Amino acid sequence: MASPAKRPRVSGGRRCHPVPSVAGPAGGGEPDSEPVAGFLRWCGRVGLELSPKVAVSRHGTVAGYGMVALDSVQSGELLFAVPRAALLSPHTCSIRGLLERERDALQSQSGWVPLLLALLHELQAPASPWSPYFALWPDLGRLEHPMFWPEEERRRLLQGTGVPEAVEKDLANIRSEYHSVVLPFMEAHPDLFSPSVRSLELYQQLVALVMAYSFQEPLEEEEDEKEPNSPLMVPAADILNHVANHNAHLEYSTDYLRMVATQPIPKGHEIFNTYGQMANWQLIHMYGFVEPYPDNTDDTADIQMVTVRDAALQGAKDEAERLLLCERWDFLCKLEMVGEEGAFVIGREEVLTHEELTATLKVLCMPAEEFREYKDRDEWGKDETEEDNLTVSSIPSLKTSWRQLLRDSVLLTLQMYATDLKTEQDLLNKEVYVKLSWREQAALQVRYGQKMILHQLLQLTS
Repeated sequence: MASPAKRPRVSGGRRCHPVPSVAGPAGGGEPDSEPVAGFLRWCGRVGLELSPKVAVSRHGTVAGYGMVALDSVQSGELLFAVPRAALLSPHTCSIRGLLERERDALQSQSGWVPLLLALLHELQAPASPWSPYFALWPDLGRLEHPMFWPEEERRRLLQGTGVPEAVEKDLANIRSEYHSVVLPFMEAHPDLFSPSVRSLELYQQLVALVMAYSFQEPLEEEEDEKEPNSPLMVPAADILNHVANHNAHLEYSTDYLRMVATQPIPKGHEIFNTYGQMANWQLIHMYGFVEPYPDNTDDTADIQMVTVRDAALQGAKDEAERLLLCERWDFLCKLEMVGEEGAFVIGREEVLTHEELTATLKVLCMPAEEFREYKDRDEWGKDETEEDNLTVSSIPSLKTSWRQLLRDSVLLTLQMYATDLKTEQDLLNKEVYVKLSWREQAALQVRYGQKMILHQLLQLTS
């Protein structure tokens, strides 16, 4: 349902169960949790091989189930291997033949319907081979994605972050997809889908689960122009939690998916995968958690593209200048450098949309006669200079007009939040912070990380 701009999505979210327990593979200690023990027996049956150096655990993890090292692990060492037959996808589920035959009827904007129908069927199938895997899933009624927050709370806590708008789009897409594609399909096959799973509420929960826990196999370089691969569920891999400074990653091959250590992991330490370079607003939107400031080195702040246009228009001296700015904006739209719903994405050290931001500042700030010549060129963009390689550190050296427009855009962006930076800093006071609810703390981390980046831009453009 969601696809973060300029960020790859490669993995799934974390658990929210606080009860401590540990279980490892054969030789890794006696499991004391029946769901984990059942999962490990299932791993043995399907050929999912866990290293004796790792354990599925709720103890020593940042959130709920995770994986910890029972012994020291070296960089490059195999942690576990998942045979492709053990993946849960439309191609491996019990109704794969039906899903394949009805593939054209199951097309949707998200592309997730076949997997979601596979999950809906397997969840209520009396003898589903995936039952031991499902036993490690989180309680679907306790997922912490903002889509499950009351609308008033979501808007109040996350105003200005971009999350409420993303959630509203998700909810509209989920409702449309369910009523137009999913429910008619289930009603057409009542022998495969019991009334217990014909529920918009359950469908929304499964969408959130797929959003947080599924994987998308990356395309080959020569396939870059193709649509992204459909999501699939990867048992064991979706147990790992995420941090920006991760120590493992998933490798894909013909027969197996392998989780491999990317750095030495000391005994007793948690094993972390990466879900891609995710800003905190993306983490809370798609996975239901955040990394506290300043841990998320991949955090970003967005400046809406139309905000830069508005900042330029508010500085126009007369109607003629406003009309010329609108002409310049239309030119940028034609070049596909900007769009009404697009955003410029700024990290702590890099401008992720540097090409688009550079082009926008250049076109909106150049003298009128220069724009006329520029617009008539046959091969726009062939005259790149060093200023086109825009980075955060190079912002102070930009032309004065560029810096002023960027500064005005940042000031307009900061007005979209309900609170200022000083208010956030007061809330981060330890005695105040511990009294906040989990949602208040998480939303605060999202807002604060974004505002720190925006205030850094203010300093660099002053």
